Amino acid sequence: MNLKAITLNVGRALLVSALFMLLSVVVSVIYGMDSGFTPLLISGILTALVGFFPFIFVKTAPQMSLKDGFVTIVLAWLLSFLFGMLPYIIWGGEFTIINAWFESVSGYTTTGSTILNDIEALPKSLLFWRSSTHFIGGLGVVVFLLLVLPQASPYRMKLTNMEMSSLSKDGYRYKSSKVVRIIVYIYLGFAVSSFLSLWAAGMSAFDALNHAFSIAATGGFSTKNMSLAYYNSDLINSIFLFFMTICAMHFGLIYSVIVTGSLKPMNNIVVKYYLGSIVVCSAIVMISLITQGGYTSWGRAAMDSAFTVVSYMSTAGFAICDNSTWPALAGIVLIFVSFQCGCSGSTTGGIKVDRIVIAFKSIGHEIRRRLHPTAVSNVRLSGHNVSEDAISAVMMFIVVYVIAMFLSVLGVMLCGTDPATAFSGVVASIGSVGPGLGELGCLDNFSAQPSMAKFIYTFDMFLGRVEIFPLLVVLSMIFRRK
Repeated sequence: MNLKAITLNVGRALLVSALFMLLSVVVSVIYGMDSGFTPLLISGILTALVGFFPFIFVKTAPQMSLKDGFVTIVLAWLLSFLFGMLPYIIWGGEFTIINAWFESVSGYTTTGSTILNDIEALPKSLLFWRSSTHFIGGLGVVVFLLLVLPQASPYRMKLTNMEMSSLSKDGYRYKSSKVVRIIVYIYLGFAVSSFLSLWAAGMSAFDALNHAFSIAATGGFSTKNMSLAYYNSDLINSIFLFFMTICAMHFGLIYSVIVTGSLKPMNNIVVKYYLGSIVVCSAIVMISLITQGGYTSWGRAAMDSAFTVVSYMSTAGFAICDNSTWPALAGIVLIFVSFQCGCSGSTTGGIKVDRIVIAFKSIGHEIRRRLHPTAVSNVRLSGHNVSEDAISAVMMFIVVYVIAMFLSVLGVMLCGTDPATAFSGVVASIGSVGPGLGELGCLDNFSAQPSMAKFIYTFDMFLGRVEIFPLLVVLSMIFRRK
């Protein structure tokens, strides 16, 4: 294992976090040296020192193997989590060690769950840092890392391939340097355009910027205890609904639409299924709210159902209403979209729409094959044949995803949590959704969960963010050494 290559690149990832910590210090100065100044300054300096340390001993970037790449990805995330919790711990308040760890992991993985009962008690600088972890995590610690690597670096492509799933890579038919630029352009475009839209809609510049960070990352951290319900504005809700929908789509697809000036790239089965599932699921929830949920206004039911379905499916996790008392049918729909989530090549979590479509098609193909054993047919996606290896990888991912979820639910239940809450919390965590159902609903939080359960939730967040296999590869390497 090449420790020089690993430490050098993990150091670069930490320097990104240090930069945003110091930007948060600037925010503190702007708002009159609030109580977050010292915690953020100390944390920023410590993180910068540790991040810069490898550069003292490693002058040139050494060659890196595939195993080194996997270790780099896992360590970059883990150390970002650890140093990201420092401002919370030093500031105090509700931030015990486990709570600070939970908030940090939730931020970087863009899950958006929180342990805070009073978000508005945080100083503005700490709120900015909290939203910044979404911004960093959404773009990806490793993508930030790729930005500073030389374009001719032999391991730029290796890291690109490992950070992005095989499905999302199919949408980027470019060199790795071009892929990185596309991701950055679209991501920053989402952040800037959503910021300007929210500011124009009446949000303060500070709130608009923080929410823009969360929108682009499909994260969910808000500056208000009541999330978007605080603003009580259908205009703001509509802006969020639009951006949450497109931010959960393949970045390469969005790039193609912008470059070609045509919606033709949208004419594929994955996009149709994604948009169709939003419409169908929203309609089912809306009807359940009218018939069983006590809603009397179809307009209000339509907005609340569409917003909440898209919020869960995009894994953004924002709230405009309290869904903790919604009918069981609405809850089942929200659980389904929390499994499925958005498209590959976006910042969403979950199984991903692409895998669901391939799974459905492969099941249909298998049925036809059994009915007509001599017929020659293939699984096709948007006019292209899907290889057996790709189908096998999709099915394997879904199986491992379900197994990890089952084991996590069992672990959380052993901590004393009731089955419904444990299931809801695990689904929300491993899918990077944020809110769950019942006592973990849109306007609630994870503060009352047992400490060990919180740790399991954070493990699920990490597992879901790296799409399971990179972490399993590193764990396998560790145990094989032993």
